[in-house]
Amino acid sequence: MDTNFKFNEPWIMQRADPFVTYYGGYYYFTASVPAYDSIVLRRSKTLVGLADAEEKVLWKKHESGPMSEHIWAPELHFLFGKYYIYFAGGEKEDVWNIRPYVLECSGDDPYEDAWVEKGKMQCADDDEFSFRAFSLDATVFEDSGNHYFVWAEKVGVGKQISNLYIARMESATKLATVQVLLTTPDYDWERVGFWVNEGPSVIKKNNKIYLTFSASETGAAYCVGMLSTESGRDLLDPLSWKKERYPVLKTDASKELYGPGHNSFVKDEDGRDIMVYHCRTEEKIEGNPLYNPNRHAFLMPVAWDENDGPIFSYDNK
Repeated sequence: MDTNFKFNEPWIMQRADPFVTYYGGYYYFTASVPAYDSIVLRRSKTLVGLADAEEKVLWKKHESGPMSEHIWAPELHFLFGKYYIYFAGGEKEDVWNIRPYVLECSGDDPYEDAWVEKGKMQCADDDEFSFRAFSLDATVFEDSGNHYFVWAEKVGVGKQISNLYIARMESATKLATVQVLLTTPDYDWERVGFWVNEGPSVIKKNNKIYLTFSASETGAAYCVGMLSTESGRDLLDPLSWKKERYPVLKTDASKELYGPGHNSFVKDEDGRDIMVYHCRTEEKIEGNPLYNPNRHAFLMPVAWDENDGPIFSYDNK
């Protein structure tokens, strides 16, 4: 990796919810764009090279109905033999009627080949409740030969609470099991402005599995929490997971870094684990925070402690 690159400084401007992965000799980057109207993709032979790579629009929102508003948080995954993009979308007629949707690549090249709409992610046959309400921020990970789908969904009457749920996948477009509550906003740092757990992402080290998530409103209070478990355990049992009492990454005003969150993980060319996250560089947000474009993508090397636990610090180099 370029030794002159400066970590924890703006890397790709005005790209929230950044997701980076590596397949077949290329790094791929996608994210929410400020207009929330399309899904974009960049690719590069190097990780830092994504900043200057051409950005291609793979898909545009519909004029009305499902997938016509608030196109958020796309992720590119290769599973079940094909490339898929998972993203959230609302409706122009009901902008908060947000649900998870799936695109499938028609060929073997996610950058050059066409993408086909596969519709809304399907719940399990015996599950009446998945995706019944505001649902977004889906991610996918694998353990012991099974693929798992983790997403944020709001529940409650009156005050809406965003929880994280998990289910095992039957296919790239359908769940095999009912949704299981994984984490709800328990602590004060998850309840600033709104009660929120969202933006899950998974990183592994030896037999340990770590799931980061974002909490609270999207300004300076936004921060990263973490769950952990071990490979081979019953991942659909909430008791298999341990939740950290405090956030693992939060605002540092002394460094002018505000509201870190909605991250992904990838290895760089040297095999180091890298956290890709969005953050703001100003504390005061002009206008509605949701529509302020100044959430930028950053890179942070992940350090590891003696127990194979990740350390997220702005001082990591």
